[in-house]
Amino acid sequence: MSALPNCPQCNSEYTYFDGTMLVCPECAHEWTEGGATEAAEDERVIKDSNGNILQDGDTVTVIKDLKIKGSSSVVKVGTKVKNIRLVDGDHDIDCKIDGIGAMSLKSEFVKKV
Repeated sequence: MSALPNCPQCNSEYTYFDGTMLVCPECAHEWTEGGATEAAEDERVIKDSNGNILQDGDTVTVIKDLKIKGSSSVVKVGTKVKNIRLVDGDHDIDCKIDGIGAMSLKSEFVKKV
């Protein structure tokens, strides 16, 4: 007998693996073996330098002078950045800084206001 779980939608016992997904032949529902718990683990949590969780739309303050690549400008300590947007990647904050323009920041160099 197979040790595969029953279908979460119709409770059918005739489930099978198709690559990395489980499939129910009766209702055509597809899901991963972990179900909802895997979706929660995939969600990335971005924290500032103090360990506070950041969200889209937050206001942050820069905690270190940051040189801007390809320019002689510097983002000074204490610069307040409003309405941040979190993105995936090495620089995980997209924002617009007054007097400088659009740029990306690393969350380790900001603190939540």
